[in-house]
Amino acid sequence: MESGRTRAKAPPGLRKRDPHSNLRAIITRNPHAMGRNIAIVEDEPLIRANYVEALNRFGYDTRGYGSRQEASNAFGIRLPELVIIDIGLGDEPEGGFDLCRELRARSATLPIIFLTARDSDFDVISGLRLGADDYLSKDTSLHQLAARIAALFRRIESLKAPASSETVIGHGPLKLESERMRVSWNDVEVPLTVTEFWMVHTLVRFPGHVKNRDQLMREAELVVDDATITSHIKRIRKKFIAVAADFDAIETVHGVGYRWRP
Repeated sequence: MESGRTRAKAPPGLRKRDPHSNLRAIITRNPHAMGRNIAIVEDEPLIRANYVEALNRFGYDTRGYGSRQEASNAFGIRLPELVIIDIGLGDEPEGGFDLCRELRARSATLPIIFLTARDSDFDVISGLRLGADDYLSKDTSLHQLAARIAALFRRIESLKAPASSETVIGHGPLKLESERMRVSWNDVEVPLTVTEFWMVHTLVRFPGHVKNRDQLMREAELVVDDATITSHIKRIRKKFIAVAADFDAIETVHGVGYRWRP
């Protein structure tokens, strides 16, 4: 029997011919991703099944869970290597937040991605404050989701590498370690998401050069509207200000874009 809920739509990218070509290319270029154990916690059966099928098809060992309790029980036995979580889970409108809080208490390094239709600044900031590594809208394509997953696994691998192998960009109190995807200010780490890291990376590579929104989206492998780019920049500034109250290195060039003060 059909419920009163709106029928779930397949994730973007699954309704086209050969929807996985870009996804296949991403994972093929990243051998560290192959065979990784991923969990997706999503209460809509169709959406959950589509993501599980897509990620399994290209080398990930992906399992889906329909509720916070089901996922929590499974994770009590064994933690996956990466978790993708929706916020609203069945009768728990904040179930994803509760699960993220629980997971972060168990592991400080487990990669966590929110994948949800709730994209208000309040929800995004709440998710990131709970310790999520990235926060994506369900409009995000499989290409972009796969890029985020690959980047997070790459960061995990690079954290194990010797520091001497890293490419480091330094500008005054800023230190950006490219391979580790880590940014610090006066030796205090700034907790950026993958998306935020690549935006900062784009700006600091060429201090003083204005980067428009298209350039920031291209570097972060993101396709969003101008307002979302603005929200990302606001959150980046807030994170730096939390570390250094006088931070003002990111300058808005009205009508054009943003630049890092040289």
